[in-house]
Amino acid sequence: MPTTETPLPPLAEVLMEKIRAKNARVGVVGLGYVGLPLAVEFAKAGFTVTGIDVSVEKVAQINAGVSYIQDVPTDEVAELVAAGRLKATTEFAAILDLDTVNIAVPTPLRKTKDPDMSFVVHAAQSIARNLHPGLLVILESTTYPGTTDELLLPMFAASGLKVGEEFFLCFSPERVDPGNPKFQTRNIPKVVGGITPACTAVGAAFYGMALESVVPVSSTVVAEMVKLLENTFRMINIGLVNELAVMCHRMNINVWEVIDAAATKPFGFMPFYPGPGLGGHCIPIDPFYLSWKSKQAGIEARFIELAGHINGDMPHYVVQRTQDALNNHAKALKGSRIHIMGVAYKRDIDDVRESPALDVIHLLRQRGAEVSYTDPFVSTIRLDQGELHSVPAESAAAADCVLVITDHKDFNYDNLVRDSQLILDTRNALRDRQAPNLIRL
Repeated sequence: MPTTETPLPPLAEVLMEKIRAKNARVGVVGLGYVGLPLAVEFAKAGFTVTGIDVSVEKVAQINAGVSYIQDVPTDEVAELVAAGRLKATTEFAAILDLDTVNIAVPTPLRKTKDPDMSFVVHAAQSIARNLHPGLLVILESTTYPGTTDELLLPMFAASGLKVGEEFFLCFSPERVDPGNPKFQTRNIPKVVGGITPACTAVGAAFYGMALESVVPVSSTVVAEMVKLLENTFRMINIGLVNELAVMCHRMNINVWEVIDAAATKPFGFMPFYPGPGLGGHCIPIDPFYLSWKSKQAGIEARFIELAGHINGDMPHYVVQRTQDALNNHAKALKGSRIHIMGVAYKRDIDDVRESPALDVIHLLRQRGAEVSYTDPFVSTIRLDQGELHSVPAESAAAADCVLVITDHKDFNYDNLVRDSQLILDTRNALRDRQAPNLIRL
């Protein structure tokens, strides 16, 4: 870990001075849910920021002063673009004029649960072609431990420049929580670890100029593992309560009441809640990066695999509960009209990545149900069978069964209970209501 007494290489000192004076020219590769908020924060802090993305449409929108990310107001983007502090391009050659580059591109899983590093590799190759002395590169994309050292470093070192002296390489896990009104990019503590102490020192100084709190760690591997621990912790605990929900249903126990009562314990317990499955860009995916990497070391990640199986089975469980509920009302699932309330992966956002609602809809259609949905944040979803469009919430009254999959705050739950024939609430959105047509997960 670098200290204030540790002398920095000359190019690191030069870059540090640029960062402190806010003269460093900042670049962000990947202008999505992570990259655009980060670019905006540095531009708001007084830096000149260039966003780089392969999407011509995203680049055009940014340069027109328009935000396509829910947590980033368009007026902020417009103001920064007008002030000349934010611009976007599809050209990686722009890196030649930059002092720092953050990589914030997707890292999905293949169907085999292996990491798909193609986006990171493409970004790294493009940066390597434009690498120059004094450049700071920080990977933010969630990945397996060792990626920065084993995958990125050799690409950059092939230029002949020496890491920690002539260029600087770090990893800093993104911790974006879309739709969270309290914690956003600026005030979420930023973990950063470098290949060398000088890399860590420069990376920490860089983030410290725009974000409220920076947490330096001893290496890129530690920083990479931090993110995986955070999301694996959450995924496993959600798997536990999902399994508990199934148990409680079989034993005729209200799992929501159990969790609420347990949460009154002031120590040793943290409440997690069951649901229709996992969604989003992190929780359903990141733990399998750790599982994959552990297999390379000859270790079986049994907790991760088991929790993944339980969580992955929840959409099937929801559909089975729907079928059982209809059967108790002398109806078959095949041919029934099922209305979904909410298709985003979490409350009050417009993101459907890995949303369990998509799996539920697919399974319902497979079994012959007619499916419609309402979501004030998601106007259209694309399925294998084509597009499906959101309809007014009043359409729920005509359905044989309504499924609350995402508990958006704007839904009128009183009307939903009053007008619906049958409701299966997978989120406990109707916790304070009792009605003969209401079933809880």
